[in-house]
Amino acid sequence: MGTVKKVLFWTLVAFALIQFIPIDRVNKPVNSAANFVDAKKTPEKIRSLIKGACYDCHSNETVYPKYAYVAPVSWSVKSHVNEGREHLNFSVWGTYNKELKESMLSKSIQTIQSKAMPMPGYIVYHKEANLTDAERTLLVQYFEDMLKSKSY
Repeated sequence: MGTVKKVLFWTLVAFALIQFIPIDRVNKPVNSAANFVDAKKTPEKIRSLIKGACYDCHSNETVYPKYAYVAPVSWSVKSHVNEGREHLNFSVWGTYNKELKESMLSKSIQTIQSKAMPMPGYIVYHKEANLTDAERTLLVQYFEDMLKSKSY
């Protein structure tokens, strides 16, 4: 039993110590002229869907939940946000070139249709991101219309 107590003690010590490893959760300022929903004058219904399902990982407007302040979960959350922003950052939409916008819209359509996004693990803790089939269709239609009209 002494060994179990020692392992438990040192596990708790390690858990306490990793809480002091800093994680950068500061969002960069958002320029509304480059921000997707502002620049595109996105209709309110679409705006709320995109903000609720996409913006936490795909913008500089991330709202970190309480669990994102506890290591090692915080490391995973920050990694997902960084990766999401690398693939698509709605906050800097206006800075992307035409080809990149086309590619991002096409990939967004694919991931929405395949239900790869929002990520299933994200939906568990963010009910607003659990899009219905009708909401997915609405987003896909909006992005497809942008591609067809080249209004991105």
